[in-house]
Amino acid sequence: MSKHGKKYLEAQKLVEDDKLYQPQEAVSLLKKINYVKFDPTVEVHMKLGVDPRHADQMVRGVAMLPAGTGKEVKVLVFAQGEKANEAEAAGADFVGLDDLIKQIEGDWLGFDVAIATPDVMGKVGRLGKKLGPRGLMPSPKAGTITFDLARTIQDVKAGRVEFKVDKTALLHIPAGKLSFSEEALMANLTSVIDAVVRARPSGSKGTYVKSVVLSSTMSPSVRLDVAEATALKP
Repeated sequence: MSKHGKKYLEAQKLVEDDKLYQPQEAVSLLKKINYVKFDPTVEVHMKLGVDPRHADQMVRGVAMLPAGTGKEVKVLVFAQGEKANEAEAAGADFVGLDDLIKQIEGDWLGFDVAIATPDVMGKVGRLGKKLGPRGLMPSPKAGTITFDLARTIQDVKAGRVEFKVDKTALLHIPAGKLSFSEEALMANLTSVIDAVVRARPSGSKGTYVKSVVLSSTMSPSVRLDVAEATALKP
């Protein structure tokens, strides 16, 4: 019994299984094979030649999407005093410290990105078990532990996405909405892949990027030519 519906199977017929597509060609094809009635998210999936169990092979970073993510990003900031005022002025959706910690300990997670100033991490650290597994814990590597709140909030709202390789050496990174123009999607795709290439860890040996796949929510996947994809430059 097929696990996919009729519309998916019809869309899949338009994708050549053994072909490695040029990035621009893949973006165009992704638009053609869309069959859902909502505006799906475009995702970049990358298989890396690293072993994340070793600290010197961990891949983590951020990419700025020039065309944005296509969705409203709810930003929470852990701060106090003048820095709390700065966060509110910069457009953060939730600002506080003890009150927010208490809400999160009570299983509230109504935000997409959490930022914290370094001086409050002593308190925020106890949320590691709640926020860590969901990728919401502020981190210096992700640039979300900082005193530069205004710029960081602006970047996050404008289209800043974080990525972190999983235990199977895979990355799954959003690159905008399918309703974006092909030019906008190409700009976002280029930024994502370039950020991953630049995040190559010191312990990575041999082939770093093994595969690059483009898909949208519920769509078939389109495999990219790795050499062409990794040669993209913003």
